Amino acid sequence: MKGKGWFGLWENASDVLAHDYLDCFKEQMSLVYDPAINDYRNVPGVETRVPNFGSATGFADKKPQHPEWCLAVIREALESVGYRDGDTLFGAPYDLRHAPPVPGQQSEVFSAYFEQTARLMEEASRKNHGRKVIVFGHSYGGMVALEFVRSTPPAWRRKHVKHLLLVAPTLPEGFMGALSNLVSGTDMLYVPGASPLSLRPTWRSFETALANLPSRAVFGRRPLVVTARRNYSADDVEDLLAAIGYAGGVEPFRRRALPKTWSFRPPMVPVTCINGVGNRTPRQLVFWEGDFDADPEVVYGDGDGTINSISMLAFDEEMRRDPDRKRSSSPSSSMALSTVTLSPSMGANQGHARN
Repeated sequence: MKGKGWFGLWENASDVLAHDYLDCFKEQMSLVYDPAINDYRNVPGVETRVPNFGSATGFADKKPQHPEWCLAVIREALESVGYRDGDTLFGAPYDLRHAPPVPGQQSEVFSAYFEQTARLMEEASRKNHGRKVIVFGHSYGGMVALEFVRSTPPAWRRKHVKHLLLVAPTLPEGFMGALSNLVSGTDMLYVPGASPLSLRPTWRSFETALANLPSRAVFGRRPLVVTARRNYSADDVEDLLAAIGYAGGVEPFRRRALPKTWSFRPPMVPVTCINGVGNRTPRQLVFWEGDFDADPEVVYGDGDGTINSISMLAFDEEMRRDPDRKRSSSPSSSMALSTVTLSPSMGANQGHARN
């Protein structure tokens, strides 16, 4: 594709193998951590952008056999009750490879994204006679929405944000699915016929891979990864990274991911968080032979199938400790933890790339 301008890098995952494009896809999707600036960037020679910003029409899943997954069904439901794209319904797709920063961290990608999203919200409010905006985020998009709101000046968010609605969000408290993806590979980079192991190096290059690992404060010393020679807890993530052959992840984990677990900042707007419970959710991975390329035995606990209930409850407790939060029995002004069953997935749009 070199020299042919912008093209859909992940627009149709089925085309990747059909055109013998897998090696190019893996290279162009990868990120490079730059310790000099403590930030992530594309590999040299590759530029990327996320299309359709401002519109909700781009939200769909990469798996064509499951077109109802992700945000498409929610978008269609909202449109059925009168919401209109570009009028009262807007989309803010993001680059799922990067993680939103906390104060003191640099993020060239998310600094630009947050500014763009703020302008979009101001325009949405202007179009609707100054009414405040409801910010909705699902799965990883829930964390993006939360960090966006928390990054804005208090006066701005009081003027523009009516409500923050998070559905099955990934949170700084972390969850076991993130650890499993890092160790064994993930099917979130959906390419038909490509195994999670073949895509694992690309996934590990993303800041996303390190962003939601189980935190020490929540998961403590309980064994999360078990082998015949050693157990690894949330306190041992750096040792585990070396053991799985990803020693290059230790520095970005220490400098980028750990600060996210220490930095609680209340969003200072009404928040509703909806999570599922009562579903078998991984809580421990067992590799008896120490072969991290093999499928682990999985020990299950409670959660929504992806996010552990311990993470949800820790986030709920943090939110309730917010001394500036207005208390009310109304669901629109209190933190709500609802027992619904959801299947979270990465809620980002496809990207464009060029060489």
